[in-house]
Amino acid sequence: MKELVVNSLKLYYRTRRGTVRAVDEISFKLGRGETLSIVGESGCGKSSTAYALMRILPRNVKELSGSVKLDGEELLDMDEETFRKKIRWKRISMVFQGAMNALNPVMKIGYQIAEPLMVHEGMDKSEALKAAAKVLKDVLLPEDVMEKYQHQLSGGMKQRVVIAMAIIMNPDIVILDEPTSALDVIVQANLMNLLKKLKWERGLSYIFITHDLSLASELSDRLAVMYAGKMVEIGTAEDIYKDPLHPYTNLLISSVPTLRSEKTLKHIPGSPPDLVNPPQGCRFMPRCPYAKKVCNEAPTMIRMEDGRYVMCHLYG
Repeated sequence: MKELVVNSLKLYYRTRRGTVRAVDEISFKLGRGETLSIVGESGCGKSSTAYALMRILPRNVKELSGSVKLDGEELLDMDEETFRKKIRWKRISMVFQGAMNALNPVMKIGYQIAEPLMVHEGMDKSEALKAAAKVLKDVLLPEDVMEKYQHQLSGGMKQRVVIAMAIIMNPDIVILDEPTSALDVIVQANLMNLLKKLKWERGLSYIFITHDLSLASELSDRLAVMYAGKMVEIGTAEDIYKDPLHPYTNLLISSVPTLRSEKTLKHIPGSPPDLVNPPQGCRFMPRCPYAKKVCNEAPTMIRMEDGRYVMCHLYG
C-alpha cells in the first residue's frame, strides 16, 4: 500500500425526522505505516466514516458519495461483490466497537478467527485453524483460547480476539473503532502496547477512532478533529496537541486534565448540533467563543504554513 486518499466523502441517512448529515464532505489522506486518529464528541460522525470506508451500511442510507482511492483505485465505484473479494478484510479491516457484539456466542473462538480464510481464500479448515492459532500468539493469547467461547473470556481477551480477526488476512489498513472503550485503564495500556507492536511488525496503517485524547496521543502520527460531520482540523499530533488552532480543538484539549502540569480546565458550552438541521455557516458557531458575523457563512478548509489544515474564518 502507498496511500489511502479520501475526498469530499458524504454519508447521509434517511430518517423519519429528515436527512441526517452524518459525514459531510470530509477529506484526508493515510500513508503506509501511519496512524491517523479521528477524535471528537459522540455523534460527530467518526464511526459513520469507518462504515463508509468499509461499505458496511444500513438500509436507510440516502447518499454515499465522494471519492475513496486506495493506491489510485476508486473504491466507491466498485460493485459489492468485487469490493468484498478484493478490499474488505483483505486490504481494509476493522475492529468494531464492543467486542461482545462482534463475536458469535455459539461458535468457538478458533473457528471465528479462521472463517475469513476459508470464505475468502478457499483454505481448508485444518490449515485455516493453524493460521488462527499462529495469529492468536501474535496478539499474546494462549492457544487454548481456540477451543473457548466468548463468554469464557475476559474483556481484554475478547478485544485481542477481535484484533486477531482483523489481522488474519494481513490487511494494509486496520480501522480501530473505540477499541478500548469498555476496558479498565491497565488493560487499555496493555492493548495500546499490543497495537504498537503489531503496527511495527506487520507494517500496518491505522485509522484510530476515539473520543479519548490521551489515548489518541499514544498511537497517533496525525490527528483529525471532527465536529458535526465535518473535519475541522488535520495535522500532526505534536502540532495539534501543542498549539491547537480551531476553537473546538482548543476547548477539547483544554477540557482534559494533565498529570505533569497545572492548567485551568475549560468546558465546551452547549451541546452538539442536530445533524438533521445543522446550523447555517460554521457548525461550531453557536458554541464558539470567537463567533462573528462572517461565521454565518460556511468556512472552507485552509492549508496553514506548518502543513496542517483548519476550517475556520479566524484563519481566512
